[in-house]
Amino acid sequence: MNASQENASLAGEAYFILRERILRGELPIGNGISRRKLANELGMSLLPVSEALMRLEFEGLVESRPRAGTRMRIPTEADVRGHYVVREALEVEAAKLFAEKATSQERAELQRLATRVDALSTQVDGDRFLYLSLHERLHHRIAECTKCQPLCDAIEKNHVLASTWLCTPKPAAAGPSHRHQDLIEVLVKGEPYSAAEAMREHVTRALENTLERLEPYFQMREAKGKTYVRSQKKSTTVTKRGRHLA
Repeated sequence: MNASQENASLAGEAYFILRERILRGELPIGNGISRRKLANELGMSLLPVSEALMRLEFEGLVESRPRAGTRMRIPTEADVRGHYVVREALEVEAAKLFAEKATSQERAELQRLATRVDALSTQVDGDRFLYLSLHERLHHRIAECTKCQPLCDAIEKNHVLASTWLCTPKPAAAGPSHRHQDLIEVLVKGEPYSAAEAMREHVTRALENTLERLEPYFQMREAKGKTYVRSQKKSTTVTKRGRHLA
């Protein structure tokens, strides 16, 4: 393996490690990220770690500023609403195609998976990473059953960011949930219009849930603006020089 291939392999490894840490809540929204510290932890040079962070930045999970560093990105309410506009368009289409094309075996598989997802969703001290992985898997399988690979790829990319937002603390559980089972129950009946409307309602409820989870972070961003720096001392120095980041 030449140097270029080795670096690409290490960058991919770093990306998946960091993404898992994000989904486990080990890198919360707004948390600063030290590239050098990460490189030391992973036993890599700065180059593959930087490339992994660039990929995460492209996906909207992290953000960087000159002379300020890198952190887990704090979304705005507009970011979240825009994301869900795209998600609704993609997943409503997937629901319609699923209703038309999924096999009986695929429909039964999705019903079983939805039961597991709902069971995990209300466990306060449950394995959050397992829940997020299965939740993402459920929506990905709906897309896979459409037999439309570009749609499947787009939904997979869309869920990367949504899963990050779902890592934030959730409000107290309101009792057993059957949201995903109810959704799949409509999809497996095979009526495209009903499937589309059920998915539209599901995504709308997901948006409301996400906005509720992220409200403290919206307030944090409003209070701090878009600026972030490595330390208060540096913040003061940069401000005096008139180079405070907007």
